[in-house]
Amino acid sequence: MSVFRELFELVFAHRQVSAVVEVGVESGQVSAVYADLGATVYCVEPNPDERLREFLAEHPRLNLVEGASPDVLGELPAADLYVLDGDHNYAVVRRELAWIMEHAPDAVVVLHDVLWPCGRRDFYYQPSPLPPSDVHDATRDGPTVWHDEVTPAGFVGDGAYTVAAHAGGERNGVLTAVEDALADGGAGWRFAIVPAVFGFGVLARDAAPGAAELFAALRPYTSSALLAAMENNRIALYTRVLQLQYEARTHADGANRLAETIAAQQREIERLRGELERRDAEIATRRRELEGLRAELARRAAPRRAAPPELGTAVTQLGRAITARVRRDPDGR
Repeated sequence: MSVFRELFELVFAHRQVSAVVEVGVESGQVSAVYADLGATVYCVEPNPDERLREFLAEHPRLNLVEGASPDVLGELPAADLYVLDGDHNYAVVRRELAWIMEHAPDAVVVLHDVLWPCGRRDFYYQPSPLPPSDVHDATRDGPTVWHDEVTPAGFVGDGAYTVAAHAGGERNGVLTAVEDALADGGAGWRFAIVPAVFGFGVLARDAAPGAAELFAALRPYTSSALLAAMENNRIALYTRVLQLQYEARTHADGANRLAETIAAQQREIERLRGELERRDAEIATRRRELEGLRAELARRAAPRRAAPPELGTAVTQLGRAITARVRRDPDGR
C-alpha cells in the first residue's frame, strides 16, 4: 500500500482527514504515511507481532487496536477515512462496508485488492474466524492468470491463507462485496478503481465533503488504459515468476531427494563392500583350514612304508636256517 502514497495525498488534499481507521496494518509503514499527512490513525490488527507493537509505540499518532474487523469498528471514533486491507473475502468486506455506510456516511473508504486475484475470489486468513456458511470450498493452492483453475504454482498463501477453489459467483470476492453493498444500500455512493497493484478502490457518497473534487482528481488514474494494460502485464509476469519459482523449488527438491538417494546408496555400497571384504577374509581362513584338513587326511590314508631290503633278506635267511635245522633234528636235539 505504500506505493499508493500519491493517491492518499490526493485524498487528503480534497478532504479534511483528521482520523483514519486502517484495517490490516502489516508492518505499520503505511500507517505512518497517514500520520505524516496529519491524521490520527487507529491501526486495527488482530494478531500484532512485537515488531509492529514497537513501531506503533514510537509514533504518537499511531494507535494499535488489537482486534478483528468489523467487530471493533463500533468501538472506535467515526473516522474520515477508512482503509480496508484486512481479510480479503466477501463476508468480512460486506460487513465492514455495511457498518461504515450506516455509521460514517461522510467518510471516504479505500479498499485494496479489488481486482485480481481477490476481486472475484475469496481469500481466508488462517485460522479463519468465519462460520462455515460464509466460506466457500477452499484450497491451499492459488490462482494464476494462465488458467481458471488453482494450482500449487499460483498465488499461494504458504499456510497464511487459503483461497476459494472457484472464482466468481455469488458472495465471492472483494469487488463483489462492494457491488452488493452499493446495490443494497448505496444510493448516492460512487465507486472508482485505480487499476494498479491489484486494484485501489475508492468509495464515497456523492454528497460527502470534497467527494466530487476527489473523484475528479482521481480520474486520470481511474480512466487510464495505460495503467490497466501495465497492471495486466505486471500480473502476467508476476504469476509467470511464481510458476518458475515453483518449478525451481520442485526441481531443487527433486535434486535434493536424488542426492539423498545417491548418498544412501553409496553408504549401502560401502556397507556391502565391507561385508564382502569380511566374507572374503572368512573364506580365505576356511580355505586354509580345509587345505590343512586335506593334508592330514592324506597323511593318515597313505600305506605304511615297506621294510628295508636288507631286513627282508635277513629275515628270509633266518627262516631258511630254522627250517633246515628242524629237518635235521625233528626232536629238537
